[in-house]
Amino acid sequence: MTHSLRLRLAVLSCSLLVCTVFASRASTAQDSRSQKLESQFQSAVTLYHAGKLTEAAAQLEIIVPNLPKSFEVHELLGLVYAAQSQNKKAAEQLEIAVRLKPDSAVARMNLATCLSNSDEPELAEIQFRKALALQPQDFEANHNLADFYIQSNKISVALPLLEHAQAINPSSYANGYDLALAYLLTGRLGDARTLTEKLLQLRNTGELHNLLGQIDEKDGKFVQAANEFEIAAQMDPSEDNLFAWGSELLLHRTYGPAIEVFWQAIQRYPDSPRLLIGQGMALYSLSRYEESIKSLLAAADLNPADPRCYLFLSKSYLSSPNQADDVIRTFQRYSELQPGNALAQYYYAMSLWKGKRLENSSVNFRAVESLLQKSIALDGKLPETHLQLGILYADQHEFDKSFPEYQRALELNPNLPDAHYRLGQYYVHAGQKDQAQQEFAVYQQLEKQRLAAVDKERAEVQQFVYSAKSGPAAKP
Repeated sequence: MTHSLRLRLAVLSCSLLVCTVFASRASTAQDSRSQKLESQFQSAVTLYHAGKLTEAAAQLEIIVPNLPKSFEVHELLGLVYAAQSQNKKAAEQLEIAVRLKPDSAVARMNLATCLSNSDEPELAEIQFRKALALQPQDFEANHNLADFYIQSNKISVALPLLEHAQAINPSSYANGYDLALAYLLTGRLGDARTLTEKLLQLRNTGELHNLLGQIDEKDGKFVQAANEFEIAAQMDPSEDNLFAWGSELLLHRTYGPAIEVFWQAIQRYPDSPRLLIGQGMALYSLSRYEESIKSLLAAADLNPADPRCYLFLSKSYLSSPNQADDVIRTFQRYSELQPGNALAQYYYAMSLWKGKRLENSSVNFRAVESLLQKSIALDGKLPETHLQLGILYADQHEFDKSFPEYQRALELNPNLPDAHYRLGQYYVHAGQKDQAQQEFAVYQQLEKQRLAAVDKERAEVQQFVYSAKSGPAAKP
């Protein structure tokens, strides 16, 4: 998730609550040993609050053997270890604390948080639920369990807990934001909008305008969505907010302004692959192919394993085969990084074949054929790969080999115009004029359906935008 699409997943890692009072033993025992232990513990508390974790841990490790049944000492030592990301040691101490004080909801939440951070979700859930059972009307118990379910992508399970927490504490910005986003993700747009607007009255923030933009986008109010994303980016020019604004313009084909937004964003965040990909896609859509290639190559260099830039790099390159050496090298690197990826092999094959046609360079057709065959072996359901292999065979006058590839391409996608055209050419060569005319007629009919092609391109843009909001390496 991006900044706007997360439900504050970091809350759990910050939710460990410090124990408050050490049960004073010195008030009833006058011996110096008890006083010394009391003083050492209070010193450890001070060190913990001051962020001096190593010193605090050392102090507590001295105390623990002398007070093996002290809830407060084990609890604090567990918190110190957790703050140092020593999750295993933290869990051991927090488990002891829970055994010493099983009716403490806070202790169970601390242990649950530690277990969650240690990738022990089943055990963490048990402790979160026990904490809630102990204090069902406690805001933190409801909110923290909800956050746990959010981390597990169980939004519908988290929703009633967020609602209960909101009823307990309506002024909580964090819970309100999480609840509004949960409403959005579960399709309750009216509830999401109402709550977000209420939160804006309490605190006017960029992330709330971003969230309202997402609600407007989902509700089909595209102009309002773009306006909200713009406000969010102006209030808080984070990478997430700038990307959301640029991608909203990109989604709805406002390419000129999208290019400007992405350009400004890249000045702030030059190492952001998704901003460079967004800019490259917008430039491609305005037929500014050479600039598009430059932007997409930069994105690929920043994150070579990310598949998202390669589709539009291939499109731009085939439209304007300049910068051939750099593009071929990029696709070769991708194919080597992803040897089991059929598209990676396909893109490399096409760059070798089509790339240097302006230079009149000789093409290694056997290398191209081998890559296309490898792509088909990895995934035989890519119609374009069969089509291009058929064209390759036809160019080499191996017409008998081309025919089954055209047929297979049309089996996979009957609406592939070029496949019908190439099949028509095959029939002309074979002297079957009637079949050729039929294929050419279908080709002409499909070529007139430009709107379908536009919708397909928008779907590709949508796929990139939503995957870039969700994570860095969604599958193409």
